[in-house]
Amino acid sequence: MSESAALPRKPRGRIRWVICALLFAAVVLSYIDRLVLPVLKPSLQAEYGWSEQGYADLAIWFQGAYGLAYVLFGRLVDRFGARIGYTVAVTLWTIGHVAHALFTSTTGMLIARVPLAIGEAGAFPAALSATNEWFPKSERALAIGIFNAGSNVGAIVTPLIVPVIALTFGWRMAFIATGALTILWLVAWLGFYRRPRDHTRVTAEELAWIEHEPAEAARPIPWRTLLGMRQTWAYMLGRFLIDPVWWTFLFWLPDFFNRQYHVKMLDFGPPLVAVYVLADIGSIGGGWLSSLLLLRGWRVGRARKTAMFVCALFALPIAFATHAPSMWWAVLLIGLACAAHQGFSANVFALPGDLFPRGRAGSVIGLGGLSGAVGGMLMAKFAGVILATVGSYQPIFLVAACAYLVALLVIHLLVPGYDAVKLDGNAT
Repeated sequence: MSESAALPRKPRGRIRWVICALLFAAVVLSYIDRLVLPVLKPSLQAEYGWSEQGYADLAIWFQGAYGLAYVLFGRLVDRFGARIGYTVAVTLWTIGHVAHALFTSTTGMLIARVPLAIGEAGAFPAALSATNEWFPKSERALAIGIFNAGSNVGAIVTPLIVPVIALTFGWRMAFIATGALTILWLVAWLGFYRRPRDHTRVTAEELAWIEHEPAEAARPIPWRTLLGMRQTWAYMLGRFLIDPVWWTFLFWLPDFFNRQYHVKMLDFGPPLVAVYVLADIGSIGGGWLSSLLLLRGWRVGRARKTAMFVCALFALPIAFATHAPSMWWAVLLIGLACAAHQGFSANVFALPGDLFPRGRAGSVIGLGGLSGAVGGMLMAKFAGVILATVGSYQPIFLVAACAYLVALLVIHLLVPGYDAVKLDGNAT
């Protein structure tokens, strides 16, 4: 019998998709706050004399704090749930984000960057926990793809609004104004989010759809046990290999267009918007593809890996981005890679929910976030050295082109059958 054969009919209730919309909005705001500094980087670097290595250090410290906090938030979310986890995360990152307005040196920015990183580290564990609570496996990758597309919307909006705010009211107001938006979201989150059984607007039909997969009682798995599981390492190494590519896009794309094509701050909008529109398509498309295959009766592992393979192929052309005949050809190649990353990520992010019991995936998600951040730190150091010595993005883009096929190979070798973890903590 296929895995989809026993599924009940989809309900008419749509509260789970309202939750998904809230998660989407939170990711948009997270990426706006994260990207204000990279968009302002060329002008602040010229005004205050920042070095390439100084900026690389900002990225390294951000990712280090982000990775360590990711592990802590994974445990926090497992214990207290998505509602409290997201509340703590948003509060911390808003404080750090607005604090950027107090500094002008890379050292000062680093001080503000750390609480921003710690707070933003809680965003994805909380979002994935909420998704695991509100969506069955057949819809989970699609829901993840939708809210993860918020990162691309944030990346689209930031270069459009931040230069205007900075040139009209000063660069400090860019941090203050965007930080205020997060407070409004927090009010909506606290007012609306509840677990499915506690939500007064969820119909019995929708609740049955959400809960038709058996859920085990939540109890944390010891770290030693988690680290002895190949499922944990599949997720960790997958994140270690692909996250650095995305971090590189976030931190250095404005600099690439400025360095390669002399694009100024007010003109970042069109190329970055185009790149992240393609990324949005990839995010939703990657999640949609595996969800479609599941609904057609494919096994979970086969559906996820097929979607990841298709996405990995779309990343390969970025190897030629530095030799593109024009800026817009470069935009297309980079945009395809961003789409590939987001589609691939939607399926990698589904792995903890697929292979670990509900209520225990947060710790695995935290370890994956730490692993991805360590990879990002190494990539930031590599990028800083390459740009200071070689002065070209070519080696960086070659790494990006290969990362996804390597990640898929590692995941497949570790979990060839995509086996779930048993209740006693042992893999099947």
